[in-house]
Amino acid sequence: MSLGDDTGRTRTRLPEASGDPYGGARRNGRSSSRSLVTVVGVVVLLIAAIAFANRGGGDSDAEEGGDSPKAAATAPTGEKPVSAGASGIPAGFAHDRQGAESAAANYSVVLGSDGMFKKESRHSILGAIYTPDATEKLRPAMDQAYSADFLSKLGLDAKGNPPQGSTFVSRTIPVGTKVEQYDDNSARVAVWYMGLIGMSGEKSTDPVTTTWKTWTFELQWIDGDWKISADTQKDGPAPVPGDDRAASSEEISKAVEEYGGFTYAR
Repeated sequence: MSLGDDTGRTRTRLPEASGDPYGGARRNGRSSSRSLVTVVGVVVLLIAAIAFANRGGGDSDAEEGGDSPKAAATAPTGEKPVSAGASGIPAGFAHDRQGAESAAANYSVVLGSDGMFKKESRHSILGAIYTPDATEKLRPAMDQAYSADFLSKLGLDAKGNPPQGSTFVSRTIPVGTKVEQYDDNSARVAVWYMGLIGMSGEKSTDPVTTTWKTWTFELQWIDGDWKISADTQKDGPAPVPGDDRAASSEEISKAVEEYGGFTYAR
């Protein structure tokens, strides 16, 4: 698929009355930020991805205070969580099926972050999670894809920053993983996820909406870790939208600030 192709999108249902958040804006005619990019056999996603600071490390248990019970972070099943590698990106996954699933889930989170919209952090992300050959081919292609014109369509400036007073929201939330192929040197893992994407702000014409997709990663075991050699994405499966009240711009911005993204999935 070429850079100009679009993928489908699942939208949340917003009120039709004047109380419609962000002035009743709708996404019309905008190129999907989840478009696929094919570079010499390596399929890459143009993601309008998911704004969280992917910071790693820290103890799993919170500090005790007063008579309150000791709080602990949600524990993933199976193997002990890995520590953060370069730029807070999880690294050092187990050399087994579960490690491949963990890598795929975490890489979907990283590739869905707002760091993909800034050149320096994008280069760091690609170098940390793709194979060397894939990284070499992807960096120039991704720089071209994330052009100033493309960023402007998302409401961002040429450096990937939102307007003052607005919050660019881009997050990937893995729902589940499935191993489609596995051996000691390679794996194919599908990640079913929900994405949040849009601009939160009083003057935004592109409110935050949801999308459901399945992201499939071709992984290789290289230098003691799982790395992506190629990836593809397809729409769904998407559940029937509920009747939840759409939040206001202020509520969305506050939630993004108060609820940090996960640093480890699965």
